[in-house]
Amino acid sequence: MNEILRVEHLKKYFKTPSGMLHAVDDVNFSIYEGDTLGVVGESGCGKSTLGRVVLKLIEPTAGRIFFKGRDITDIKESENRELRKQMQIIFQDPYASLNPRLCVSELIADPLKTFHLLDSKGRQNKVYELMDMVGLAKRFAFSYPHELDGGRRQRIGVARALALDPEFIVCDEPVSALDVSIQAQILNLLQDLQIQRGLTFIFITHDLSVVKHISTDILVMYIGVMVEKAKAKDLFTRQLHPYTKGLLSAIPVPNIDRERRRVELQGELTSPIEPKAECRFSARCQYATDVCRNEFPNYEEILPDHFVSCHNARQINNL
Repeated sequence: MNEILRVEHLKKYFKTPSGMLHAVDDVNFSIYEGDTLGVVGESGCGKSTLGRVVLKLIEPTAGRIFFKGRDITDIKESENRELRKQMQIIFQDPYASLNPRLCVSELIADPLKTFHLLDSKGRQNKVYELMDMVGLAKRFAFSYPHELDGGRRQRIGVARALALDPEFIVCDEPVSALDVSIQAQILNLLQDLQIQRGLTFIFITHDLSVVKHISTDILVMYIGVMVEKAKAKDLFTRQLHPYTKGLLSAIPVPNIDRERRRVELQGELTSPIEPKAECRFSARCQYATDVCRNEFPNYEEILPDHFVSCHNARQINNL
């Protein structure tokens, strides 16, 4: 299996009146063709910024980005434009990301126009093909976004992302604004498209239950840094970081007879502005020691293909 994306020591800082905000801080990972990397964490942890930096929608502060073995970190704008055909994004809010003045047909055809692909008739045929692919009836071709429900609007976003036949797509919380029943439809659609077209995804969400079945690997972020990464099945079987344990314990279980130990996350969030050299979870961690409050933990492989950034991971998990 070929590596399609690799990021090394990726950082993105934003200047604020109070200092530099460390939105993404020293992130490393690889994704292979046909796989899905789920990126999870609370709101504000930097996962959406990470997705945009990977796509070069935002320039990184430091680090390297490799796409299909090629370093794309410092490429020219003309080369970056060509990358858009191979790397796309599905946004979180299907209403805010769609131009309300364009009908469905125009919205889906917009990428084809931008890159001067196909003639007018060819574009229309392509639009109908894409609509059929994502489960949108042709009768909606001349409807406007405000006339459709959230699920259909998100299908427009999926169709638009597929218009240029990309190999890699960042799905930035694509189901968080939808009803649970519609979420399942969109997730099933994305999985079907992945199999049919050999797509590779980064799937960003704050809800671990959403990525349980769609992800190959899961990366857990906390205030800009990686705290844990593992195969999806391994992460749900055994969590090594206290933060991940808290996230998993918050997932509702539809079984009133099943006893479950809830891990309460208490305390104040560490500020991402000029953070100290410490574990960023230490203020909320029941296992925190002096070393946690004075040194940033290494990101290391504790179990096979299971990485964690925690000073006390071995002691906590009896390893």
